[in-house]
Amino acid sequence: MTLSRLDLSPLFRSSVGFDRFSTLFDTMMRGADSAPSYPPYNIEKLPDDQYRVVLAVAGFKEQDITITVKDNLLSISGKIEEPKDKSESTFLYKGIASRAFEFKFGLADHVKVTHANLADGLLTIDMHRELPEESKPRMIPINGQTAIDAKKTN
Repeated sequence: MTLSRLDLSPLFRSSVGFDRFSTLFDTMMRGADSAPSYPPYNIEKLPDDQYRVVLAVAGFKEQDITITVKDNLLSISGKIEEPKDKSESTFLYKGIASRAFEFKFGLADHVKVTHANLADGLLTIDMHRELPEESKPRMIPINGQTAIDAKKTN
């Protein structure tokens, strides 16, 4: 397989804001077939180090869905409780799935979940990468001078 034909999409299916190649490589090696297909979802990269996961969860209500974050792992699960008094209607065709699901997304360091919203059958989870000051690039002075000090002396 040539590099131009190599499908890298499995790399992005279970991670958000990840910088660790080894974990992404492991995901790719598991193959595309191991990726969950229900409910369908998107992972978006937005400007300013923001990310969004959108799941199509038609038929689910807020109380049917649980979202937790622990140890850089975002877990989303959903289960619709069957009503105790089942109606007497019989489905001739049932194409709207209401089965339980669970997704786990590995989050990179410093990625924080900021908001979750359920509207029009879409669950939207917003995240933001907040690098601490000590992790941001900084200017290193040469011979004790900053770039600004060096301009003043010339």
